[in-house]
Amino acid sequence: MPFDSIGGGTIVLLLLAIFIIISLFLGVRIVPQSQKYVVERFGRLRAVLGPGINLIVPFVDTVAHKVSILERQLPNQRQDAITTDNVLVQVETSVFYRIMEPEKTVYRIRDVDAAILTTVAGIVRSEIGTMELDEVQSNRARLTQKIGAAIADVVDDWGIVVTRAELLDVNLDEATRAAMLQQLNAERARRAAVTEAEGKRRAVELAADGQLYAAEQEAKAKRVSADAEAYATGVIAEAIAKNGLEAAQYQIALAQVEAMKKVAEGQGKQTVILPAHLMDAFGDAFKMLKGKP
Repeated sequence: MPFDSIGGGTIVLLLLAIFIIISLFLGVRIVPQSQKYVVERFGRLRAVLGPGINLIVPFVDTVAHKVSILERQLPNQRQDAITTDNVLVQVETSVFYRIMEPEKTVYRIRDVDAAILTTVAGIVRSEIGTMELDEVQSNRARLTQKIGAAIADVVDDWGIVVTRAELLDVNLDEATRAAMLQQLNAERARRAAVTEAEGKRRAVELAADGQLYAAEQEAKAKRVSADAEAYATGVIAEAIAKNGLEAAQYQIALAQVEAMKKVAEGQGKQTVILPAHLMDAFGDAFKMLKGKP
């Protein structure tokens, strides 16, 4: 069909159809799950489109910003800080965040990543400046929690949520490292000396306790021996009181017999000299044992 044969009405219909197709194409916006669209109308914020199919006014509304709502990780950053005991430390931080309100992020801050890094650096220096070096190293978890809470208060106006803010490492300069190593060695030497002294003191205490125990046992043995001797003396005294001189002579005779027995038990060859009255003592002992005068 020649072009000049097409009527004016047909051209109008074709143009209308093209306009409708373009309007549908511009008016329908399919937003991915991981993004949000910021729509402007004549340069002003009109709406924020969420995931799914959205309708806007074609030729009037435009998608000015496509913002990802996925969690982001900023590059690890190192910054210097000085503790209250004037020690220079280098802290490495890691920050994760998500954009929750894109309209705030795109209209209130130009470079959100740089702003977060600067904010984190300032907060880290401020928090470490209130702590000593030992506190920084021993309370890293508490320091991380304080930094995260401080960052959350600052970035709220930017439509951002900081999901994680961590201290990855705390480094010291070489001079401070050498001083700390020297201090650590001195502390170890002190503990070793204290342990050795405690060991010696304990050994002396145990030796004294042993001597005291031995003395107590010896005293108990002497007391038992004295009680036995006193008992024997009492029995002998009672026998003498009842039987008179015969009982005393009997005891003396027994003592002489025991003494001669010990002399005769000596090792080797020896000559035993018996006193002349020994046999009489034996005879007297046997007589008194049999009850004969």
